[in-house]
This record gives sequence, C-alpha cells and structure tokens, in this order.
Amino acid sequence: MTAVYLAIVLAPLLSATVVGLFGAWLGRTGSHRLAIAGVGLSFGLSLVVAWDVFVRGAPVFDEAIYTWMVSDGIRLEIGFLVDSLTAIMMTVVTFVSLMVHIYTIGYMKDDPGYTRFFSYISLFTFAMLMLVMANNFLQLFFGWEAVGVVSYLLIGFWFKRPSAIHANLKAFLVNRIGDFGFLLGIAAVVMYTGSLAYSEVFAAAPDLVGQTMTIIGHYEWQVATVICILLFIGAMGKSAQVPLHVWLPDSMEGPTPISALIHAATMVTAGIFLVARMSPLFELSVAALSFVLVIGAVTALFMGLLGMVQNDIKRVVAYSTLSQLGYMTVALGVSAYAAGIFHLFTHAFFKALLFLAAGSVIIAMHHVQDMREMGGLRKYMPITYWTCLIGALALIGFPGFAGFYSKDAIIEAVHLAEIPGATFAWWAVLLGVFVTAFYTFRLIFMVFHGEERMDEHTRAHLHESPAVVTVPLILLAIPSVAIGALTVGPMLFGDVFAGVLVVAAERDVLAMLGEGYTGAWGFLLHGLQEPPVWLAAAGVFTAWVMYSWQPHLPARLVAATGPLYQVLVNKYWFDELYLKLLAPAGRAMGNAFWRFGDVRVIDGWIVNGSARAVGRLAGAARRMQTGFLYHYALTMIVGLALLLGWLLFVR
Repeated sequence: MTAVYLAIVLAPLLSATVVGLFGAWLGRTGSHRLAIAGVGLSFGLSLVVAWDVFVRGAPVFDEAIYTWMVSDGIRLEIGFLVDSLTAIMMTVVTFVSLMVHIYTIGYMKDDPGYTRFFSYISLFTFAMLMLVMANNFLQLFFGWEAVGVVSYLLIGFWFKRPSAIHANLKAFLVNRIGDFGFLLGIAAVVMYTGSLAYSEVFAAAPDLVGQTMTIIGHYEWQVATVICILLFIGAMGKSAQVPLHVWLPDSMEGPTPISALIHAATMVTAGIFLVARMSPLFELSVAALSFVLVIGAVTALFMGLLGMVQNDIKRVVAYSTLSQLGYMTVALGVSAYAAGIFHLFTHAFFKALLFLAAGSVIIAMHHVQDMREMGGLRKYMPITYWTCLIGALALIGFPGFAGFYSKDAIIEAVHLAEIPGATFAWWAVLLGVFVTAFYTFRLIFMVFHGEERMDEHTRAHLHESPAVVTVPLILLAIPSVAIGALTVGPMLFGDVFAGVLVVAAERDVLAMLGEGYTGAWGFLLHGLQEPPVWLAAAGVFTAWVMYSWQPHLPARLVAATGPLYQVLVNKYWFDELYLKLLAPAGRAMGNAFWRFGDVRVIDGWIVNGSARAVGRLAGAARRMQTGFLYHYALTMIVGLALLLGWLLFVR
C-alpha cells in the first residue's frame, strides 16, 4: 500500500506543478482537466484506503518513507500513519477538494488567473494530505506551514485588491502567533521524549506524569500541561479560536471556492485533527482539557452572535464556521474526541455546500454579496435554493439531517462531563443552537424569500447557475442529509477509533452516552424530546417573524438595543485591540530588537566590529614590516630566546 499512499499525496502535487509551470501552454481546459484528474485520483485511492481500513480491517500502517537526517539520535523522517482517523480525513479532504475543483470551472471561468488558481488549490490539497497522513511532528509541521503558505496565496489571490492583501497578511500574521506556540510545543515534546515520531512520543507519554518545569519565577508547571497548551495554541490559530479568530472572517476576500475548501473542510479543521491525534497527551492533563473546553465554548457562542448582524452572505457562513469549530473544540475538551471528529466529518459536507451555494448566489447577483440587495431568489435559482436549504437544515441540526446527530452528541457529552468549565460550556453550546438557527434562516429568508431588493438590471439577468456549479451542490447535499444517520453508530459508539483516540476511563462521556444508544432512529426520537431541537425551532421561527412576516422589526430592535448592537457590529473590538494596542507594542519591540540587536550587536559589534579588529591587527602587522634586515634579525633572536626560555624553565 505504500505506493498507493505516495500516489495519493503526489498526484495533486504533480498536477499543481505542471499547471503552475505550463498552464499557459496547456490552456484553461487542459489545466483544469489535469488538476481535476490529480485530485480525482487522490479521492479514488482514498476510497480504496477507506475500504481497506473500515471493511477489510487492515492493520495500522506506520512507517517511514525515507529518512532525511539523524541528529543526536533524533530521526527526521517523512512517513505515513494510516489508521481510521487518517482514512476519514483523507476521504473528506479529497472529496471536498474534488467538488471545489469542478465548481471552480464555472465560478472562475472569466478570471485571468484561472490556471494559477487551479495550481494553488491542487497544491493546497497536497499540503493538507501531508498534514493528516503524517506519522511524526516534522512532517506534521511541514504540512501545517504549507497549508498556511498556500492559504496566504489563495486569500490574496486577487492581489490587486488592497482588501485582499490586507486579509492574507492578517491571516499570515495571526497564524504566526499560533505557530510559534505550536513550534514551542514540538520542541518541548522532543526535549522530554527524545523523539519526533508519534508512536515513540505516545509510548513515552506516561513518563511525563509528575514531571515539572520552571518557566517564570519559581512556580512549577506540569510538563504535560505545558506541552498540550502550547500545541493547542497552534490549533487555536489554524482553527480560528478566540482570540486568534480574527483572520477567518476577513479571509472571505478570497474567491468563494477557497472559502469552501479552506474554511469548511480542510485547513480550519487541522487544529481539531491535531488535538484528536494528540489525545494520548491531552488525557494526561485535566488543566489543558479545561483550557480547550472554555476556549471552545466562548468561540461557539460569541462568534455565533456575530453572525446574527452580518449582511455579507459569505461572512455569515464564515462566522458560522467559527462557531461550529467551537463546538468541535468543546467536544475535545470533554474528552469526546470521537464526537469532535464526527462533527468535523458531517460539518465538512454541509458547510462546503453552504459556501458553494453562496458562491452560486454571488454569480447570479454579478458579485453582489450584501444580502440587503437580494431577496426572492428562490424562483430564479431553484437548485441553489433547495441545496442551500438542505445545508441550512443540516447546520441547525434539523432531526435526521447530518448535523443533528453530530451536534446533539456534543451537547449531550458536555452535559455528562464533570471537568471544570463543563457547566459553562453546556450553556454556551445550548444557547448556540438558537443563535445558529436564527442567523442561518435569517440568511435563507433575506436571500431567497420576501421582496426582491436588487436593481432592475440584475433582476433581468437572474438565472440558475450552470451545471458545473450546481452538480457539486447536489453531490454535497446528499451526504448533508444522510451521512449522519449512516455513521453515528460506528463513529461514536462503535470501535472505529479503537486504539486511535485515547480516553481516560473516568472521563469517557461517550461510553456513558452509548449505554442508552439504540440506533440512529432511537437517537432521533430521543433528540425530539431534548432542548436543542426546540431551541433550533425557536431560532427558525424568530428569523421568520423578523425577516419574512414582520420585516420592520429588525430596525426597531436595533434602535432599542443600540449599545449591544454596536458591540456585535464592531466584533467586540478585537480588531481595534490588535491594531491599536498589540500591533504597536509588537512594532515597538521589533524596533528595539532591531536597533539594539541587529544594528548595534550584530552589525556593530559582530560584523563590522570583527572587520575593524582585523583591520587594526593588519595595520599593526603592516608596521612591523620595515624592510630593514637588522629588524628581522633582532626579531628572530628575541623569538629564539623566548622559545629557549620556555623550553628550559617553563617545561
């Protein structure tokens, strides 16, 4: 199977390289065919791997492909770890990427950077596959940074727009903060375990219990806690958790296919995947788990609230992504790793669907994204409407849809947890259900129902998107409906993740939840009696009242809650905090280091100082070369006398 694994990661890399270098010669058609063939091959082979893992029960593959170097006994290798978690991630990444590649043909057909775009998204697919298939921290970090670099290129794809350049720079800088913590975490892993390989690190993990380190002052920190928090800081950057969330909404400046690829199913879920993969480490520290839990709960609720006041159709979906990532993080914090991965799995399909449906609307509206200029699109775009409605129902957890099973499982798991912060998290994710339903159907009613608010020219040219756009929507809508019911049993309560995700017995909330599991139908019937379903219904009803039945109510509500509305519109002033406080402080610190460290120490003392010292020494030596024979004879005699004195008296 080694050849299959290599083909999966190298196929999109090869197509990205060829399209990037020879796109002008291949032309548009040749470029997209080659890019789609590359990711299509990866998807097909990923299905083979999934069949091999889940049906045939193949053993875990954990081998190095080649060794780059060995330094002080630490092996720096490229290798693959293929187990149930990897197989799921590979299948999701390649399927969503394939849908995005096909969709891009219609969305980017008139863009002058058409071939460059296909090269970028194929390269992104390669980087994400390297990340999820890694069996060691070196390759993980390579994939981690590679998806960051390609996302920078994709967010700023329209590089002539100042807003796009600002957005990709913002994403790059914020992720550097998280990556700094991530790199420190990897360094701590190597320091205390002596290895980069997952298997060796996890085997040595029990020895970390009881070990402490001193960071500041004399206070002792548990080594396991420090390692896990540092690794999670990296996850906070990639998965956009508070306070490192500010880059994701602005990244909507990139083309819509990128929003679906990066911000639905792949890069932003890398942090969730990381914590789940590192479960043998996180289970050693309750403090780290509580930290993860609280950060996720804050993100789930408070980022969802921001989605209620957004008018840009893509930003509504973006804040929804932030909130749903918070739900996944909450699951990780209560040791319900399988529930977090299950929600990642189902969320990938319906969130990619919502982003691509938003892109279909944007195409029809001639790239107008303000929902206040839409309305009544249902009759013009029936396929987009019904597929978007399916995605919306899955997102709010409508009974029977994919999101119902994964979101309800997280809420129930948090309710059973006893870890510090669990009560706050339960209320946050429970209230988040109402918030999610409200902003989701606010979008549905403002875009597809009610009066038509677009200008006459736009109305005259409204029509459904071409098949190359709508077919991916239909293909994503199918799993958005059915995938939850089909997989809830094995993924949450079966042995799919046996030996892959490690959970301490005293914190195994999914095992407690599974005691009453009677199948997908029983799960659905039980869910109908629980608060989340009724809170979701209340959110939909409230959105219908305010944006369909009584559309004058939102303006009155804004007037009545002016200060609160301003808090939400200004996004809790996180951007101002970064721009006016943290960024100036960072620049001041950088200038200080530059002036003292670079200019004075490195340039002044080391580089220029060493040059001056050599010059002075050469000048002194030059003065010794007089050209007179008696000077040289005297020097030789003095030297000989010193040498004889040392031999006779010193030795």
